[in-house]
Parts: sequence; C-alpha cells; structure tokens
Amino acid sequence: MVKEIERTGIPVVHMCTVVPISLTVGANRIVPTIAIPHPLGNPNLELEEEKELRRKLVERALKALTTEVEEQTVFED
Repeated sequence: MVKEIERTGIPVVHMCTVVPISLTVGANRIVPTIAIPHPLGNPNLELEEEKELRRKLVERALKALTTEVEEQTVFED
C-alpha cells in the first residue's frame, strides 16, 4: 500500500520494527521502531523517558517525510 500511495504523489513514511520486510515490499522512506509488541514505545521506561523516545521517533518520521529520496532510504538516528 505504501508504494501505491506514493505513486499518487503523496510521500509516505513506513515506521516498522522489521526493516528487511519494509525493504522487500518496496517502501521508500523507512523509520525503524522499537519492538513488535510496542513499535512506538517502551513500557519499561519511565513516563518522561518514553515520551522522549516517542517524540524522537515522530520527529525522525517527519524528517523522512520531508526528505526527497531517489531510492529506498532507512532513516536511523
């Protein structure tokens, strides 16, 4: 679905826990996340730490969304 949305001209960020799968399906902008049961958080962290982690992931996704790419790109740190 990511590729189809991008074909219409709308940029998409695929946030995922298993990057090789995203690469296989052809996602162009990939942001690795934390873990399969908790992709955008870590319940073992204190509330403020988890909030900071989530903010960092969303900011990384926004950066990826506004970045022009020519090929599949994984946005880490």
